[in-house]
Amino acid sequence: MATQPKNTADDTKPDSAQAADKDAANPPNDASAQGKPGRNPKAAANAPHVIEIRPMARKATMRKRHWGLSLGFLVVVILPLALMGYYLAYRTTPQYSSVAGFSVRQEEGAGSADMLGGLASFVGGSSSGEADMLYQYIQSQDLVAAIDKQLDLRTHYAAHYSTDPVFALKPGDSIETLRDYWQRIVRVNYDNNTGLITLNVVAFDPEMAQRLAQEIISQSQILINELNATARVDTLKYAEQDLEDSVARLKAAREALVHFRTETQIVDPESDLRGRMGVLNSLEQQLAQAMIDYDLLAEDSSVEDPRVTQALRRIEVIRGRIDEERATFASDETNEGGAGYPTLLAEYESLMVDREFAEETYRAALVALDLARANAARQSRYLATYVRPTLPQTAEYPQRVMIFGISALFLLLLWGILSLMYYAVRDRK
Repeated sequence: MATQPKNTADDTKPDSAQAADKDAANPPNDASAQGKPGRNPKAAANAPHVIEIRPMARKATMRKRHWGLSLGFLVVVILPLALMGYYLAYRTTPQYSSVAGFSVRQEEGAGSADMLGGLASFVGGSSSGEADMLYQYIQSQDLVAAIDKQLDLRTHYAAHYSTDPVFALKPGDSIETLRDYWQRIVRVNYDNNTGLITLNVVAFDPEMAQRLAQEIISQSQILINELNATARVDTLKYAEQDLEDSVARLKAAREALVHFRTETQIVDPESDLRGRMGVLNSLEQQLAQAMIDYDLLAEDSSVEDPRVTQALRRIEVIRGRIDEERATFASDETNEGGAGYPTLLAEYESLMVDREFAEETYRAALVALDLARANAARQSRYLATYVRPTLPQTAEYPQRVMIFGISALFLLLLWGILSLMYYAVRDRK
């Protein structure tokens, strides 16, 4: 029976790590074991394998880089958030928001303007342009200065500057600074598709917020009225000028037609031509009758008969007159050296077209002038308020939770980016 190795009794020790270290420090002598009597070499080869176990890791401790990251997190994130939280909780002044909504509308309805062939489109126009101008006007320096005179904005918004310098207006600033601060207290939302304008006005007092929204709407109505007045004046001026031009054109066309009639001694070339055509038709009828008479005489009389000679002479004269009349119609010049009927008819028709066009223009100018005067008597555009300025009861601003959350996220990202940049630069060295 094979003998057991000497180290097998050590496997039963409770501390396996110490036993493994001891075995590793004192390995068995294979040469001496083989020389002992009764030692089997195969048993030594089949001896159990001893697993070496590394010593347990020591307890983690703070190192220099850990202290640096912690200090950076404290300086970049914790301290700014603590200061911001203190300011938002104890220093900010509550702000109240008043909401209002309005739009520029054009007078609608089927009136006399729709019955005049759509001429209202030339003097009416669209209200989208006025809405765009109103949107820009609400954010302009002119409106800020006008409302500042009415409500004394500087006094109200600078009253809390000593305790809340972040959200209050600095006393004694210029009108440009007040206009920049206006962008923070008046938020304008304009929908270009529907033309609706929504106001969100913020103030330190509920009544002030409502009064400010009402004053903005009042000043906007004044702007719309001025635009209406300017449009009415321009429309009347242009309509009267168009009427004067059409009257002058009609007079010129009629004078040209009178001059033509005086020069040619023809009131209506078409009527005169119809008379000439009547004469030609009469001559042709006489020619036909003369030829019939000649045929009747030729049957009963000889060629030397004076009556036959006279009948032939009559036929020749009538034919000559017919040729002269036809030559008058086709030639551009008459026997007296004047213009022929083709030229006279072309000139006369041109003059008639000019007169008819001048008359149509004159009638259209009269209609446009009447329409402009009718529109001037009423307000074609007006400011429709669909949400009257509200009186707030709860302070909604500043939004402390949202500001604190966004700031915390931003500072955390900033700390992470700075840390990564530091280690990236350090590793490149």
